[in-house]
Amino acid sequence: MRLSRTPLLLALASPLWLAACSPSAPPPADTAAADPAQGPATAIPEGRPTPGDTVPSSGLSPDAVTAGSPAPDAAAPAAGGATTSAADAAATPPAPTSDVRQRIDQVLGDAAQYEAVFNAFQKAVNGGDRAAVVEEVRFPLNIANGAKITGPGEFQRNYERILTPAVRKAIAAQKFDDVMVNQQGVMIGDGQVWLNGTCLDAACSRTEVKVVTIQ
Repeated sequence: MRLSRTPLLLALASPLWLAACSPSAPPPADTAAADPAQGPATAIPEGRPTPGDTVPSSGLSPDAVTAGSPAPDAAAPAAGGATTSAADAAATPPAPTSDVRQRIDQVLGDAAQYEAVFNAFQKAVNGGDRAAVVEEVRFPLNIANGAKITGPGEFQRNYERILTPAVRKAIAAQKFDDVMVNQQGVMIGDGQVWLNGTCLDAACSRTEVKVVTIQ
């Protein structure tokens, strides 16, 4: 029995015809761009790390930092730079103040004598040695409210009124290296005591330093 060839040809041609007529498959989509969770693709500026990169604490890439070499970006120093500078500044000792003895020599003369009288007077007051205190005082002595003490006897009778606890405290706390010096003399405390010199001859080649004011 002979089969018709037409149905057989049609059966073989149908799959080929369907394949030819089917549209071509679209190219695979960019997974990163198609994922709505990541949002639209954004260009990363050159030099900035991506979100997954590890940023070193200095703000530079690890390859950019080498031992002993300066940071490439002078306008953006490493994070530790400012702290180091502040520490160096704090460790730098302040400029020394002018030497008290030199100041006395320039303004009043004979700093050694001023220092000796200061030490003797302070020691006598701190020790309560009234006779030794008198030895360092020049009379008439200026006291508070413009009054004056004419001699040692009057001074001893008014000792507690002149050398009050506040005055004695200022004398005890004073250091010679911190005294204030001007044309009026050497000041102890906030002006509670003043030392000054007087000339012993016409040429003022010799002077005598004493306590001239207690107030």
